[in-house]
Amino acid sequence: MSDAPQRSQPTLSLHDSQRRATVPFEPINPEHVTVYYCGPTVYDLAHIGNLRAMLTADVLVRLLRHLYPRVTFVRNITDVDDKITARARANGEDIATLTQRTTQEFHADLAALGVLPPDIEPRATHNIGEMQAMIARLIDNGHAYEAEGHVLFSVGSFAAYGALSGRNPDELEAGARVEVAPYKKAAGDFVLWKPSDADQPGWDSPWGRGRPGWHIECSAMSHRYLGDSFDIHGGGSDLLFPHHENERAQSLCCFPGGRFANYWVHNAMLLVDGEKMSKSLGNFLTIRDVLAQAPAEALRLLLLGAQYRSTLNYTQAGLAEARRTLDRFYRALEAGGVTDAASAAPTDAPMPHGVLEALADDLNTPKAIAELHALADAALAGSHDAAVALRQGAGLMGLLRASPGEWFRGAASEGDDVIDALIAERLAARKARDFARADALRDELQAKGIILEDTREGTSWRRA
Repeated sequence: MSDAPQRSQPTLSLHDSQRRATVPFEPINPEHVTVYYCGPTVYDLAHIGNLRAMLTADVLVRLLRHLYPRVTFVRNITDVDDKITARARANGEDIATLTQRTTQEFHADLAALGVLPPDIEPRATHNIGEMQAMIARLIDNGHAYEAEGHVLFSVGSFAAYGALSGRNPDELEAGARVEVAPYKKAAGDFVLWKPSDADQPGWDSPWGRGRPGWHIECSAMSHRYLGDSFDIHGGGSDLLFPHHENERAQSLCCFPGGRFANYWVHNAMLLVDGEKMSKSLGNFLTIRDVLAQAPAEALRLLLLGAQYRSTLNYTQAGLAEARRTLDRFYRALEAGGVTDAASAAPTDAPMPHGVLEALADDLNTPKAIAELHALADAALAGSHDAAVALRQGAGLMGLLRASPGEWFRGAASEGDDVIDALIAERLAARKARDFARADALRDELQAKGIILEDTREGTSWRRA
């Protein structure tokens, strides 16, 4: 690589939902950045809408780890929820079996996409004591009250309620998705603890046997592992209200000396063929639905092709285009002499400044991908340095993890020997000037999903 002096690291800017502006990121402690993301409610396979938030977090944390010496990333598992109870009952299985299986499926899906695991992954059911302690504290300081076996947060007790989502009290009263119940002092008050029937999961508490409300779970887990104040809280824009608004309210009221989250990062929603994803429309796609059609890396590139705060439209055409783009990038690696998988590549090469600068600009992944295309141009012309930079820059977005050979041939299989034999037979037919036979063999290979590429150096192949 060049001995030219390295440019200084760019300043990271993020769009903070609460400030409604893109602002420089200033960590509480530059030596240790802290991040909390809402994880899945584990009752079914994750869908590609869930994946967008997980990918946003993955790119953000990868970038933070490049810019700062230490990052702690916490992402929770919600394993107590009425949806889980209903699904377990419908399946005829116990809740623990359901949540264990779906958590493992979630982990496997994210691993296939190259999403790095969090440093800490707390489960809600392992933090009931922390939730009860917070609820008791909220009651003691006048921000929560007991009513008919429930404990509710009193929205009216917190003057800054609505500041995160930007909703005024009238909108909150009219539009909040809340349970209208006679035991509430105000319609907007939300549940911290609710009673459990004999067939529902429950824990003993000062307010009777019951289970936590959804919002208190994340507040308790983030506080246990990150404290009163941490740097970044993230998730999908659908969580902004009421979930994140409620988290913020109860956390600030419980620990008034803290700041809770300094920055709020929310990704926009995902459409499928221009419409909101819905089972009733027949366009509901799990991660596994897509991985049955295309390599995981193509799905990852497709989702990173739009900046996280813009609405993303998933289409089959877009997935195919992402795959062609990856073909080009892997050919560029090969042309530049970078033929190992990312795990075997050197890690001391400098990060391409254009890619780093794009990502530091509020995770501008489309601009970063454009920078990768420019590096690919140079690598295709034979530049080894450009190929190394392409691998480094792509790695910051979790891309180009395989070797070119692995990408083009796919996973090794018993059929590879057969393919090589057919290619050798085709070569012999061409040498014998039996072009009809050679063409027939090419067609046979194409029918098997094998694409041949004839060059002066010989014939190579890849899977379509």
